[in-house]
Amino acid sequence: MSVVILDFGSQFTRLIARRFRELGAYSVILPGTASLERIRQENPQGVVLSGGPSSVYDEGAPRPAPGVLDLDVPVLGVCYGMQFLAHEAGGDVKRAGKREYGKADLTRYGGQLFAGIQGEFVAWMSHSDSVTRLPEGYEVVAETEDTPVTAIENPVTRRYGVQFHPEVVHTPKGGQLLANFLEICGVTRDWNAEHIIEELVDGVRAQVGDGRVLLAISGGVDSSTLGLLLARAVGEKLTAVFIDHGLLRLGEREQVEAALRPLGVNLVTVDARAEFMAALEGVSDPEQKRKIIGREFIRAFEREAREYGPFDFLAQGTLYPDVIESAGGEGAANIKSHHNVGGLPDDLAFKLVEPFRTLFKDEVREIARLLGLPDAVRMRHPFPGPGLAIRCLGAISEEKLDILKRVDDIFISGLREFGLYDGCSQALAILTPIQSVGVMGDERTYSYTAALRAVTTDDFMTAEWARLPYDFLATMSNRIVNQVHEINRVVYDITGKPPATIEWE
Repeated sequence: MSVVILDFGSQFTRLIARRFRELGAYSVILPGTASLERIRQENPQGVVLSGGPSSVYDEGAPRPAPGVLDLDVPVLGVCYGMQFLAHEAGGDVKRAGKREYGKADLTRYGGQLFAGIQGEFVAWMSHSDSVTRLPEGYEVVAETEDTPVTAIENPVTRRYGVQFHPEVVHTPKGGQLLANFLEICGVTRDWNAEHIIEELVDGVRAQVGDGRVLLAISGGVDSSTLGLLLARAVGEKLTAVFIDHGLLRLGEREQVEAALRPLGVNLVTVDARAEFMAALEGVSDPEQKRKIIGREFIRAFEREAREYGPFDFLAQGTLYPDVIESAGGEGAANIKSHHNVGGLPDDLAFKLVEPFRTLFKDEVREIARLLGLPDAVRMRHPFPGPGLAIRCLGAISEEKLDILKRVDDIFISGLREFGLYDGCSQALAILTPIQSVGVMGDERTYSYTAALRAVTTDDFMTAEWARLPYDFLATMSNRIVNQVHEINRVVYDITGKPPATIEWE
């Protein structure tokens, strides 16, 4: 029994499934055009129609397969999904006179979806179309100042729609609304991390069989947790390889070895710094850097496979945010390629094992806790596979990487020293190509500008910039310009996601 979410291309579709899982309900995402037979295989107790970039009146606008809306289960339409329900039932949807994007206050709300919700209701909007005429049998159950039809329902047919996104953290009471939909559906809420582990282990065993697995491991929480999961699933058939590509943080290789080997992971460390730096020489485009790093990773693993193999599978700790941002989410827009999603060569010599590609970071951390991964590794901030290459803007060099490593170490060490590290979801330093005039010791300088960034987030699909204390930022700026002489200016990034991404490249 499940809730089936039909994906029409929204960047937030996966968050709907995540919220349902947080509420203890098993949910799955299928393409918006999935056949009726495929949907029935999931034995759905409810169906959700996601948002998306299309307009329902466009030629070729996506729509569910014939018969889906005839299933005798409740249906919830979100954003585009609501517009589709209204349009399909005979209502009108038109371009709104004023686009609504960002937070909006509901001026009134009611009905079954809002049962038990009290007080102010802040909703996250992202739409340029609106329902202008209701179909027969529907009633308006919520509105904002700019959108008279913000939520609709037909309690007889059990069809519900919301123009806003209840799945994002910017809709604080959205979880309660989704819980109400689960109650309407009668979904059993017994989904938890133990179930996830059981399914992942069974899935890996079924996929791998008697084959051997080569694990791409970085020492971060994703690949470390994957190492423990694969060890449980396939035991001695796993070999973990750590590639030192020269793009790591200060002292990171030694930290990785000290953290993983005591856990019983069969770890092989490879020094490939020369190969990566040669391949990246003179390359400034961030997409090219990511693809080159992805290619070099695979080539390095192929070399190790020949030495320690043969191997049949390559395992990676790919998460769903990586997939959806690389346009792997059935129609989602390509924002940026990830080295383990968008940079893989066509002639890959392995079959991929990616058990976490449908999970979010917090789900992986909970799995890590159950598998016994120490908190020092489990709660470590994410670090991108391309490493400092995408935090050193433009073409990289050994000199620039050395500067960035020292700046990053001062910032991260400072966060720990001041007790701020655990309050941030991710923190990083960026070396910009901007050089500016400064004065140090009564002498003119013309040096680099370093940017600091820290964010807070539950899911890494959206994020707020961390409100770090001014005194702390002043201390960090002072330390950086005094200890890293190549820097004479420090700035702090106060942009959220969206519109920015967490990484700068």
